[in-house]
Amino acid sequence: QVQLVESGGGLVQPGGSLTLSCAASRSIFSINTMGWYRQAPGKPQPRELVAVITSGGRANYADPVLGRFTISTENAKNTVYLQMNSLKPEDTAVYYCNAVTAVGGTFKDSWGQGTQVTVSA
Repeated sequence: QVQLVESGGGLVQPGGSLTLSCAASRSIFSINTMGWYRQAPGKPQPRELVAVITSGGRANYADPVLGRFTISTENAKNTVYLQMNSLKPEDTAVYYCNAVTAVGGTFKDSWGQGTQVTVSA
């Protein structure tokens, strides 16, 4: 299992930017994919995928954030980032870091504790 620690959330005005960080407890080369999910306040739906990046560097984004958010990694620091630009009130949510690792022929999810992002004037 991987321990994940997020940071960088906060309050920002619409149109502003934030960068989230997620530090992993092991080399991200040993992790199949890392990603960011979010859960909006008061909504019962499962966490929504925001962006994911493979160990090979391939990134995919959810349609609502395409062109505004960028996921990247810094291998030397075992860290994945989510650069969020042109933020909208509907981006308000708790953002969770996720890591998927292969364990004994199956895939295992690890989650961070979450960091709050609030977009409001």
